[in-house]
Amino acid sequence: MYKFERLEVYQLALDYIDQVYAIANKLPRHEAHNLGSQMTRAATSIALNIAEGSTGQSDPEQGRFLSMAIRSLLETVACGHIIQRRMYLKADEQSLRKFDDSGQMLARKLQAMRKAVIRS
Repeated sequence: MYKFERLEVYQLALDYIDQVYAIANKLPRHEAHNLGSQMTRAATSIALNIAEGSTGQSDPEQGRFLSMAIRSLLETVACGHIIQRRMYLKADEQSLRKFDDSGQMLARKLQAMRKAVIRS
């Protein structure tokens, strides 16, 4: 097992990716290759940056990868705002609420991990 696979934030990122894909799959067809693709790529980037920064990196380098993961997370949040504003999933507000809650929790955990890495 790789080090990143044992990290709680990595597991949370995988769960978040599942939520993002579920939302992207419900978008109108005309947004599938625009907003849907952007959102899924950003979500995937969260987990990839956690993995890439977890092994064999100096603390500042690991902190940089965690910062990139946070930026990617914020990109998915912005996509969620566009989806809400355009009312693409009006009938599925519960999924968007769960997505928002998961994103906030993941952001807090990533920021805490980044601070801990930078302090060490």
